[in-house]
Amino acid sequence: MENPLLVYTTFPDVDTALGIGEALVREKLIACINVLPGMQSVYAWKGTVERGQEAVGILKTRKGLQEEVLQALKKRHPYETPVILFIEPGADAATLAWIIGETAGAGVA
Repeated sequence: MENPLLVYTTFPDVDTALGIGEALVREKLIACINVLPGMQSVYAWKGTVERGQEAVGILKTRKGLQEEVLQALKKRHPYETPVILFIEPGADAATLAWIIGETAGAGVA
């Protein structure tokens, strides 16, 4: 049985996050994206400390699509080095069935 997978990433703005998320939903690589606007970030980048406003994207998919989702995000992401974190949570049976159903046809189920 497949396991659920959450993908955490940040985007420069809500429109970018929603556009990329919608494309991945349409391609059945993810079942859903939650976009949280207005995140304030402090981060190290190329030897300096930066501050910026970003939008968080939390994508729901399945473990079997991890590499495909990674490549699809990297291809579309506007950041030179996007942060893409994979989190393997547990899920109740109905949630897992929904994720698998919505991503059916992509990768190997």
